[in-house]
Amino acid sequence: MSALPGLSRRERQIMDILYQRGKASVSEVRELMKDAPGYSAVRAMMGVLEEKGHLRHQAEGLKYVYIPTVAREKAKRSAVKHLLDTFFAGEPDQIVAALLDVSAARLTREELDRMSEMIEVAKREGK
Repeated sequence: MSALPGLSRRERQIMDILYQRGKASVSEVRELMKDAPGYSAVRAMMGVLEEKGHLRHQAEGLKYVYIPTVAREKAKRSAVKHLLDTFFAGEPDQIVAALLDVSAARLTREELDRMSEMIEVAKREGK
């Protein structure tokens, strides 16, 4: 899986469920979806995600369970890189500024301190 961007809303919803659970059958995914379409539609979407390389399946008893092919952390980094390149011209300071603009009122002092510490660590490590 290269990145989660480019997935439909429903495909992202399926991937979110699978990342939260680790693995799940079509029925289990469908039960956890908001306003879920029919079983056949969910199965078809999961088949498309498998064709795109985002999922793989394995047999467990009489059913297939689906598993993400890429670790959540790697997918997260890839999605952030795509966001950075697409909307912020590859400039990290611009994405941080947008994040602070959108969520500054909701960030706690502890979260801001943690972010500040991450910046200090990155400075020391020469990143």
